[in-house]
Amino acid sequence: MLPREELLKGSRQAEGLADLIDGAEQALRTWEPVWSGFVAPELREEADQRLGALTELQLQADGGWPQAERCRLLFRRAEVVRPEESPPAAALSGLVLSGNFLFDPAEPADVRQGLLSAGLEASSIGDIWMRGDRGAQAVMAAEGAQRWQGTEALVRTVPVRLELVPLEQLQWPASRSPRQLSSVEASLRLDAVASAGLGVSRGRMAELIRSGAVRVNWQTVTTPSKELARGDRVRLDGRGELEILEIQPTKRERWRLVMERR
Repeated sequence: MLPREELLKGSRQAEGLADLIDGAEQALRTWEPVWSGFVAPELREEADQRLGALTELQLQADGGWPQAERCRLLFRRAEVVRPEESPPAAALSGLVLSGNFLFDPAEPADVRQGLLSAGLEASSIGDIWMRGDRGAQAVMAAEGAQRWQGTEALVRTVPVRLELVPLEQLQWPASRSPRQLSSVEASLRLDAVASAGLGVSRGRMAELIRSGAVRVNWQTVTTPSKELARGDRVRLDGRGELEILEIQPTKRERWRLVMERR
């Protein structure tokens, strides 16, 4: 049905994109809408570029809130979409994780790993954000979510209790508007630049990089000393994305950077 080989050619996320093509073909074949599980922003970007350009297919995304990084994708035949209708919403649930992180602070990547270790599927987990030292909140797929009500998981060394709530009861993260910032750094190392741009201490950023939580140009990087270049995009789940716009040497053998965080 769809030109699969052409759509997959040169893909950075071939396995995930192949699954999305399956969903798109199902929607075209059955004339019924098909929702994907949650996809990471890099896969969503590829899907937008490759599948979103198909005239017979309409592609929409829903992650529960306007600035969602991880979203579920909706595939529909373009012929069945009426211009005046509101886009359907994905079946989503809120998830509250309660625990005491005062002595073992965690990042969203730690919470995600804890949920995966507890048995949740990656495709059922959307965005995750911390609520200080009291725990975290998340968006998850509503299908099958009830089985996790009242269960426990382990995040780093902290036991957490899972509670399902309606989306409207979640306390959403503060909205981020794209903004430019500048910094002068002694090197172009990933840990130094990402620390300055994403607001995480350099030591913690180095830990996150080594754990595989940081991606550069959609590729996971585990070496804090990797040097960045103009145009590079650095992403950390829960902290957004940082793009290097300009790099200029200073008279004192340092580097002046202009970055955009979004």
